[in-house]
Amino acid sequence: MTVRVLGVGAAAPEFRLQASDVGAAWGRGGKGEVAVCAPDEDTLTLAWQAADRALGAAGIEAGAVDALFWGTSRPPFAEGPSFAFLASTLSLLPTVSGALTSGSAHAGMEALLAGADAIGAGSARIALVVVSDAVRPGPGTGFEARCGAGAAAIVLAAEGPTPPRSGRASRARAPFSTATAATARSTTATCTTGASSGRRSSCPSCARSRSRSLRSRSGPGRCPIPTAGSAPPSPARVKATTTPSHEVYAAIGDAGAASALLGGLAALDAAGLVAIVGTGGGRTTGVLIPRRRPRPRRGDDRRRAVGRPPGELHRRAPCARAAATGRRDIPMGVPPESAMFVRGADEMLGLLGGRCVDCGTISTPPSIHPHCVNCGGPKLEPVALARGGTVHTFVVNQTMPAPFVAPLPIAVLDMDDGARLMLQAIGDGTDIEIGRRVELVLRKYAHERGVPVYGFKARAKKDESA
Repeated sequence: MTVRVLGVGAAAPEFRLQASDVGAAWGRGGKGEVAVCAPDEDTLTLAWQAADRALGAAGIEAGAVDALFWGTSRPPFAEGPSFAFLASTLSLLPTVSGALTSGSAHAGMEALLAGADAIGAGSARIALVVVSDAVRPGPGTGFEARCGAGAAAIVLAAEGPTPPRSGRASRARAPFSTATAATARSTTATCTTGASSGRRSSCPSCARSRSRSLRSRSGPGRCPIPTAGSAPPSPARVKATTTPSHEVYAAIGDAGAASALLGGLAALDAAGLVAIVGTGGGRTTGVLIPRRRPRPRRGDDRRRAVGRPPGELHRRAPCARAAATGRRDIPMGVPPESAMFVRGADEMLGLLGGRCVDCGTISTPPSIHPHCVNCGGPKLEPVALARGGTVHTFVVNQTMPAPFVAPLPIAVLDMDDGARLMLQAIGDGTDIEIGRRVELVLRKYAHERGVPVYGFKARAKKDESA
């Protein structure tokens, strides 16, 4: 069964930090800029944003996804429901299958191959592959100036009975020194005819082995992402002509496990052949994706993922990185391990409201309003709230207790489905005004005893016509 790419999405934090500024602080130089997570962003929020865009580009409803494969070097929960949290916030079915891969920068390639194999094996019809990372640097190290963050997502589906031809190769090589182990964690890739998805390998032996494997096993390919168990095609030499991933690397830095796929997405704008190669944890894997036509993507993905944001965000980036590095837990009124918090997790992560079966009014949140706010009816059915709306009114708090950071805007929103919702807004409130269109995005609210707490926030739409 042939595996096809239906749509892709990308995401990166809006904060940017100049590499030259980091280098100057330690008496060194630096080129380009890196993406820095705000205090309310991490690998899960970036994964959600990229996945949401990929589903939108593919025109796929969340309920149609059979399997979710998520790759990240460091999940938000060391031991816990990282996979379940991402699936819930994307409104995937409780029966969704899949896996979370982690532990190295190779996690993204493992997720990509697992998704393709699930389609090829017939265990899933539509698979969502998400790769995200937010690398934390050691202060004063040379890597600090290139540590970035980002996410990429691909929607895969089965198409036709044609057996796929192999276009993948992997090689494992155990690190033999501390220096080699440090460089092997970087994600690498090269390109092929017409496009690329990566940068130069940090391990020469891995690069040579990878090139030989691709030359010996890679052919023109009829399957965009080959599945396990397929017969090898006739040998063909793959020659790189362009490397569009350099643009991504220069704009957001080294995004760890997400680097290879982010470069691949940047190469899907035109017809041709793309080679995505990822290295990490002593392994190197290459995948060929032939493109007969450009793959669908959200029109603003590239601007949001690699575009240069306003200067104010540059000035706030060092503070955001410092806050993420020196994060401290803040006791909450309702601990996340408590029964009350767990009972409300579904409506918070799934963004659910209660629709009155008598008059149709949506009450939010249903745990606080168990009866209809309009007619007082006791029969409410859970319903997913709209993700877009307009600002009804708002306030900007200039002083806030920890863990919140002032200025903090809070907005009352009139959602597109008629519900009224009060949420935090992203930013300092300068882009919030009555009547402004907003969209809801997943963000991290706080840390409680090492447990991240997630919820949705309102973000002003940059394109009013969207």
